[in-house]
Amino acid sequence: MTADNVAYLRRKAALPVEGIDPYIPEDGEAYMSDNQLKHFRDILVAWKLALMEEVDRTVGHMKEEASNFSDPADRATQEEEFALELRARDRERKLIRKIDNTISRLDEGDYGYCDACGVEIGLQRLEVRPTADLCIDCKTTQEIKEKQLAS
Repeated sequence: MTADNVAYLRRKAALPVEGIDPYIPEDGEAYMSDNQLKHFRDILVAWKLALMEEVDRTVGHMKEEASNFSDPADRATQEEEFALELRARDRERKLIRKIDNTISRLDEGDYGYCDACGVEIGLQRLEVRPTADLCIDCKTTQEIKEKQLAS
């Protein structure tokens, strides 16, 4: 891989966490090598810690900002803001659970392979979506089926 290709990949990375460069495999490196597994574990652990810090920050913010406003409009505005924050934290709680499941897959040696067909998910897809458990073809098929059922 040329230096230009490496630089391009670093710019194009869309990792869910800051401070971790995309993994650049060496020529002939086996898929899901120890270095690759360590890289994705680092991403997952950092992502989980960032989400947990955000949860702690939200709890602190809600304790500090909780007020009994005499004006019903102010009280309603605050309750709506809190509801939005709690909804976001609930999504993050589910994501933390998915990250934990992905770390378990990593420990079991199943990480990086499609649950449906068993093929390699691919490093680029895992860089963007480290919790992916389906290859792009199976995920696309799943989404098409979901759209058909929703119609």
